[in-house]
Amino acid sequence: MTEGDDRIRSVRQFRRFAVAVCLAGALVQLGLTAYYLGMGHKAKPHDVPVGVVAPVDRQAAVLDLLERDGVFEAEIYGSVDRLRTAIKTREVYGGVDVTGTQPHLYVASAAGPAAASLLRATYTGVVAQQNAGQLARTATPGGTVSVAQAQALITPPPVTDVVPLPPDDVNGASLGFLTQALALGGTIASVGLGRLIPRTRRSWRRGLGHLTTLIVYALGSAAVVLWSMSWFGVGSGANQAGTFGIFALVSLAITASTAGAVALFGPGGALLGGLYFTVGTVISGASILPEFLPAFGRAVGENLPTGAGVQAVRDDLYFPAAPIAGHLGVLALYAGIGCLLVLVTNLLPNRADRTSELDLEVRDRIEGNEVREPDAIP
Repeated sequence: MTEGDDRIRSVRQFRRFAVAVCLAGALVQLGLTAYYLGMGHKAKPHDVPVGVVAPVDRQAAVLDLLERDGVFEAEIYGSVDRLRTAIKTREVYGGVDVTGTQPHLYVASAAGPAAASLLRATYTGVVAQQNAGQLARTATPGGTVSVAQAQALITPPPVTDVVPLPPDDVNGASLGFLTQALALGGTIASVGLGRLIPRTRRSWRRGLGHLTTLIVYALGSAAVVLWSMSWFGVGSGANQAGTFGIFALVSLAITASTAGAVALFGPGGALLGGLYFTVGTVISGASILPEFLPAFGRAVGENLPTGAGVQAVRDDLYFPAAPIAGHLGVLALYAGIGCLLVLVTNLLPNRADRTSELDLEVRDRIEGNEVREPDAIP
């Protein structure tokens, strides 16, 4: 037998291995279940940014009403136009104008259906409560009101969707699916490269080859995602070149950082890519908005490639006026550090001066020797 032969030789050894595998799987499942439920089983909104347009004498009362339970964080705007601009640049998820006789709600469902639904429900509830109070005050002693008053009170409050979701993405789930595809594909590619690249001798050429492969994969991955989006009409109105660049940067951030971890820690570094997929997609802000996550999940999610990528893509698709430099900076940091680690680890001297499996195979074929399988029994 060869020195690396790890075949199971006894029933007892098989049982121990089987028990260890089952326990490891159960522990992973327990950890992921607790994590998923902890992040999303009861998503509670907190400090959701909203805007208010109100007369000076009513501003304090409106702010107190909105911020009383910590659900909203309200900002005063001088006009409806400024409020709409703030919505389009994603400063706020929506807002209310109470300067007229009837309050008017403004939302942006493209920023997140959960936030739009929360604003609608809160707005409708408050207006209904106020109308009930007004109905009680205006009722005649005989318990009647005029037809005009009744119609005004039962009329649904006006709502304007400033940035609606496109018809081809009615529930806003596309971003989550795209993020999962990028994270999983990038992880698989990084693991494959992690097994392929070490089979060649460490050198600057190997580093450049590894880096070139990562970049080529990122470009190809972005093209595939953009192409598949076109099948379903998602993102058809966006700047295709800009969207392609963002997807390529997201892919490179995931693959390069995972490849850098593999270069530093060996095959175990590929777990970083697995964490992007299993952990990062949940707190990316795609399906659960950052303001609906626990504080820890929000802070971590916004600073992972998945979270920064989701926010950059959402802004690019639906909020072209919103600044995305911060999100792109996070992605560039992951991509840059990962690429640098790949280059540096390949430029370091090979102190053991070992010949890789691929080098041995090539040499044997050139010399006409029989090529032996690594695990063959002599």
